Amino acid sequence: MQAEALSFEVPEDATVAPLRARLDAFPYRTVATRTGTVGYRCAGADTERGVPVVMLHGIGSGAASWLAQFEATGLDAALYAWDAPGYGQTSNVADAEPHAEAYADALEAWLDALGLDRVALVGHSLGAIMATKFASRAPHRVRGLFLCSPAGGYGKADPDVRLSKRDSRLAMLDKLGPAGMARERSDNLVAPNAADLPRAWVKWNMARVQPVGYRQATHLLSNGDVAGELTKYVAANAGPVAVAVGAQDAITTPSACRTIADVAGVPLQIIEGAGHASYVETPDALNLALAAWLERVATGAR
Repeated sequence: MQAEALSFEVPEDATVAPLRARLDAFPYRTVATRTGTVGYRCAGADTERGVPVVMLHGIGSGAASWLAQFEATGLDAALYAWDAPGYGQTSNVADAEPHAEAYADALEAWLDALGLDRVALVGHSLGAIMATKFASRAPHRVRGLFLCSPAGGYGKADPDVRLSKRDSRLAMLDKLGPAGMARERSDNLVAPNAADLPRAWVKWNMARVQPVGYRQATHLLSNGDVAGELTKYVAANAGPVAVAVGAQDAITTPSACRTIADVAGVPLQIIEGAGHASYVETPDALNLALAAWLERVATGAR
């Protein structure tokens, strides 16, 4: 099933015009895979630069949100950022209430279509559920994991908690729609003192989510288990893991992310001045952390 076409008016904030212009340097591409179509953006893909790095966005975002990483000069890597299933022009997964396996299938099919055998994976928020699932089942293909403000998932939570979290998010979508969520909820993803430009970019990306894809992603969040999948990847000793979080992240808090870091046996990296969207809010700091992790990936250091 193809991602649902936009059927609502998306607000356009003049603040994002400079970012839209910069985004044009990384044109949107699509590729047919065995599970459907995948839309994505990339930087340095036509070069021999370093380890291929695949970046997986969160539930209220998309490939365009990684603009500051595409533009970074300190990341010696070819960067690929997809629109997850049900986002942008990427096909939805088949199951209306999917588990992480369906997204790992789509990720594997995309990597195969691009001819990427071994990659380093970066997962932000919900993207961490997809990244750890793929890494746990195919550790030989994942040279390292960077989890940025990882959403742990509610797969192992008390059933009442899991259903409550799921249903409240679905009710919000039904009430507000993507544009309304962007208007009323996007500020929760940034630090209270975030600058206008990153604040507007987070809102712009959130306004473009597809309702069906967002609903499926909500079920993924409800069913996910990052800690369990990460344990399997760490046991395979396949590559270095890093975990980072914004100091003012109110969505996946530092205390929650410390639990994930403990599973990996690594220190939690705190990004000062950032909320949930550190890769948008404080890209220089986040990119330094990515560069240090990529050096470990390249050298095989743990």
